[in-house]
Amino acid sequence: MKTSSTSSTENNKSALLIIAAGVFLVVAAVANICLGASGLSLGTLWSALIAGPGTSAAARILWYVRLPRTAACILAGSGLAVSGAVIQKVLSNHLASPGIIGVNAGAGLAVAICSAMGLFTAWIIAGASFAGAMGATFLVVLASRKSNASRTTVVLGGVAVTACLNAITEAIITMVPDAALSSVDFRVGGFSAVNHARLLPAAILILAAIAAVCTLTNELDVLSLGDETARALGMKAAFVRNGMLTLAALLAGVSVSFAGLLSFVGLIVPHIARLIVGNESGKLIPFCALLGGGYVAVCDLAARMIFAPYELPTGILLSFLGGPFFIWLLIKKKDKQK
Repeated sequence: MKTSSTSSTENNKSALLIIAAGVFLVVAAVANICLGASGLSLGTLWSALIAGPGTSAAARILWYVRLPRTAACILAGSGLAVSGAVIQKVLSNHLASPGIIGVNAGAGLAVAICSAMGLFTAWIIAGASFAGAMGATFLVVLASRKSNASRTTVVLGGVAVTACLNAITEAIITMVPDAALSSVDFRVGGFSAVNHARLLPAAILILAAIAAVCTLTNELDVLSLGDETARALGMKAAFVRNGMLTLAALLAGVSVSFAGLLSFVGLIVPHIARLIVGNESGKLIPFCALLGGGYVAVCDLAARMIFAPYELPTGILLSFLGGPFFIWLLIKKKDKQK
């Protein structure tokens, strides 16, 4: 058994790691704001913050371009990372993530339908993305429960659902060309078109959902032990599982509603966080939120700077990083099974 001193030392270490993740997030945010085609020094940044929008060219760049974009990176990264951590916990499958089990594809289909119908209000897009993400999530989970599928089969089922939903999305875009024009940025993934109006509803929903997940970390740990153990401890396993999946779908769906299809964030960040702070949800979830926001902010900055003055969509860079990482996880999983 752990002594109180050992437990206190571990708690202090975890707190320091979470603080370090917060520092990383702040540094990534400041770098994202200051660096770019029009560089802003820290002095200029501070003056623009104090003076407010509209007072100078630097202030307009800061308030109308850099701040919304950086906030969008942090919100999307945090939302997708926490969503991925929750999905992996609930399904007891470290290969699961919003992009792999169909969550992003469901949100993408909902956005395509809204575009085809001419519905572009921020709240409508956010709500439709959540509904599409939740529908795809429960479709995969229901199919796996009915067929008593293994953990790997759940991932394969998610790939199949993703393919079907993407096919429907492409059909809508083909039949309604206007929807294609308005959904190009969404399918690629990026933050060049983000503004305050699009970001506000998403920010409210993402922050509320992350706060809700943080209050349910004990239930998430119990649920990850399996349904039988959870029921033995007095938990209504099915109810809690559906509630956690709803929160995960809300986080992923709303995040992609303004950021587009950002791949592998919900896979990479939880794995890195788990290696650093362990699998306990009380430490894992806040660390994922901070690390995910910083990770996407750094990738967005790299996407703007690598080919300057040309800008590479952030979603493309994330796919370049995430694809090899996923292959490495598959190889690692196969080696462990030998």
